[in-house]
Amino acid sequence: MDSSAHLQPPQPAAPLKLTVEAAMTAASSQPALLQAIYDISPDGVLVVDEEGQVLSHNLPFLQICNLNPGTAHGSLVPSTMSATQAQDLLPKLLDQVQDPEAYLARLRQLQEHPDQVDRCEIALKDGRTLERQSTVLRDGQQRSLGRAWFFRDVTAQKRHEAELVRLARYDPLTGAANRRYFLERAEQECARSRRHQLPLSVMLVDLDHFKQINDQYGHAYGDEALKQFSAVVRGRLRDSDLLARIGGEEFIVLMPSTALAGATLLAERLRTALANQPLPIIDHLLPVRFSAGVTQFKGDDQDIETCLKRADEAMYRAKQSGRDRVEAYV
Repeated sequence: MDSSAHLQPPQPAAPLKLTVEAAMTAASSQPALLQAIYDISPDGVLVVDEEGQVLSHNLPFLQICNLNPGTAHGSLVPSTMSATQAQDLLPKLLDQVQDPEAYLARLRQLQEHPDQVDRCEIALKDGRTLERQSTVLRDGQQRSLGRAWFFRDVTAQKRHEAELVRLARYDPLTGAANRRYFLERAEQECARSRRHQLPLSVMLVDLDHFKQINDQYGHAYGDEALKQFSAVVRGRLRDSDLLARIGGEEFIVLMPSTALAGATLLAERLRTALANQPLPIIDHLLPVRFSAGVTQFKGDDQDIETCLKRADEAMYRAKQSGRDRVEAYV
């Protein structure tokens, strides 16, 4: 035997060539494998033809849309799903949508313009939010085959985003807006006041003798007093008004579409309500009173800070005049 044969290096194996076409061919020959892949997708998938008839869907679509898998099974093969089961999917989904008319209007628009790519968010009646995307399906000759829809539950993401916004805009102790968000909203309202010639007023509030609560009862009582005060004030404001905490015991109220007389009346009503009704602070009923300065935004004010200076002067007069009172700066 020729010993040189043992000295020949091993021949490399032939490279493995797997094209997309070959992979699809292999997958199509294994429907169970393809179905398994379809069903572990993170997105719910729904496929409809040009007439809007359901051709296919996967299991995540049923789960995401809160549909009963026992009444309509996800399948890539239309023959395994009855026509009744398939066409029941869309009405069941529509029943869960908060605004079904808008949903249907968008479907009609896409049917009239099949080449449009759709991406939107859908609010459901159970409080969840779905992100929906869809695109047209075409064959190799660019003939339309229908539309594929992809659904993803983004409720947790939306809640996280909302929480980040809340933390950036609101005081964690009292729930009132913080100074930064107040200034942002105030500049918007100033621009709106100038543009539409609408009144805009602010009320600057400082709690009277607040240090005594902290010194006599402790900071836990002081914190609770701030929370209770904020809750009482917010309960008496309109949705368009904004309460903000801009200092330790200093608050400000932004009142769009409100003239000085109306703002002063509101401030006086708040002052009287708190003066006549001590707040339940932990295990005590404690009086929480305040001094307030009220003023109206003027067209020649350079910005909201100019307005706030007048409110601060009015509040200082209220403090100097004995506290527990409202002063207006005309």
